[in-house]
Amino acid sequence: MKLITAVIKPFKLDEVREALTDLGLEGMTVTEVKGYGRQKGHTEIYRGAEYAVSFLPKVKIEVAVPSKLAGKTADAIAAAAKTGQIGDGKIFVGPIEKAIRIRTGETDADAL
Repeated sequence: MKLITAVIKPFKLDEVREALTDLGLEGMTVTEVKGYGRQKGHTEIYRGAEYAVSFLPKVKIEVAVPSKLAGKTADAIAAAAKTGQIGDGKIFVGPIEKAIRIRTGETDADAL
């Protein structure tokens, strides 16, 4: 089993959700986060004064998938979240040692 973590632009969330639903994935966790990468934020002008915005709004998506679907899942997220502009985000893939569905007690692949 793998945990796919993606940090993307907020307005791409619906497209990513559709792409994952099309793959047959049934659940995901979404968190609103702030951060920056190479772009190091940006400057904005408010009432004539310029100020720096260091942390940009992002969305973090976490999806647990069987190992055989990890590549397809990461590819689907990348395709759906891509704008071609700086700050599109990142995708991380890591192992899951154990999964437990609390309601039924099912474990590992059955718990996904």
